[in-house]
Amino acid sequence: MFQFGRILAFCFLGEVLHVVLPLPVPASVYGLVLLLAALTAGIVKLEQVKETGTYLTGIFPLLFVPAAAGIMELWAEMGQLLLPILIAILPVTVLVMAAAGRTTQALTARNKKGEADHDGTAE
Repeated sequence: MFQFGRILAFCFLGEVLHVVLPLPVPASVYGLVLLLAALTAGIVKLEQVKETGTYLTGIFPLLFVPAAAGIMELWAEMGQLLLPILIAILPVTVLVMAAAGRTTQALTARNKKGEADHDGTAE
């Protein structure tokens, strides 16, 4: 319960920032960035949110069910906008996948290089 409370506190702070700052950023993103900053700075320890975070990411797909139901309800109206929606979604999806792949490759190469440097100096 305490772990969930900590995560909810950051969600609440994200809501506050969303109201205070005039930026087009969702409150949930503010909350996630604040939580990341707190974890990085050591204000919140990973053990203080890990169990609940793991649980929430495990049930994450269920959180999309209401959105999918809403889309199905509006399908008739969206059918007219299908082509513009696809034109907007497809390139962005490709860009996100490419960026994620490049980032993963760079981090993997950096980790391998760090391990090789570490192994070389240990001998």
